[in-house]
Amino acid sequence: MHKGQVAPEKIVSGLVLATLGAIAFSGKAIIVKLAYRYGVDAVTLIMYRMLFALPIFAVMAWWSSRGKPPLTRHDWLGVLGLGFSGYYLASFLDFAGLAFISASLERLILYLNPTLVLILGLVLYQRRITRFQALGMGISYLGVLLVFGHEISLAGADAALGAALVFGSAVSYALYLSFSGELVKRLGSLRLVGLATLVACGLCIAQFLLLRPMAAALVAPEVIWLSILNATVCTAAPVLMVMMAIERIGASLAAQTGMVGPMSTIAMGALLLGEPFTGWVAAGTVLVILGIFVFMRRR
Repeated sequence: MHKGQVAPEKIVSGLVLATLGAIAFSGKAIIVKLAYRYGVDAVTLIMYRMLFALPIFAVMAWWSSRGKPPLTRHDWLGVLGLGFSGYYLASFLDFAGLAFISASLERLILYLNPTLVLILGLVLYQRRITRFQALGMGISYLGVLLVFGHEISLAGADAALGAALVFGSAVSYALYLSFSGELVKRLGSLRLVGLATLVACGLCIAQFLLLRPMAAALVAPEVIWLSILNATVCTAAPVLMVMMAIERIGASLAAQTGMVGPMSTIAMGALLLGEPFTGWVAAGTVLVILGIFVFMRRR
């Protein structure tokens, strides 16, 4: 094997990890929709998700901080801001939006995230958008509009509200990605994710304590089990799998492998939630994935 080449088994394991991570991330929307059937609201549901995820991310933050210098005041401000934007606000808006729209539309909207990062790069740093990037963005947004137009004809204003909340979630996470570069270089991705998610866990729990009586924590046992599944299989595990995949095959190929995410959400939505798989959903999904593929290939 020539120097600089990646071993085939490393590529295969990286692709497997990236695929499993994308599917696990996509399962979050399915679990949230299932939990809503038991009468729980977004504030309570996200509190339980973060409560069960907190020990995992605490261990992650501790492990990645061993032997590293302590954070400066500037670092802590960055972690607090990124934790608020990337993991608290993005997650809460996403959970809230899922109460009004299908899991399929939610995943397609969130999949526009790379295009939002590029738009923020243009606004914040005057980074140029190429013709091919613009083409990919146009195709992707057309796909989302197809699915949204079909859903709003069925659900009306609720679909519009849900789509707006999920789009706000995507913007919030794009802000996290746009501003996290400096801290990732200084702290490392694992340490930053661990600390930022701890901030989000604290905010989600505090939000529940401020907005809901303690009696609201008495939920159906199914909600507890779904929240544990959400915190482990759909939150902590995919973070680690995607990071391990990036180490093996690089960020670009790992991101392209993530294209299985929308398809797996649609499949699980049809099988587990009974969501209709119509020609509109199929056409919109094809356009979104094609657009992101064009966008990323020409990046």
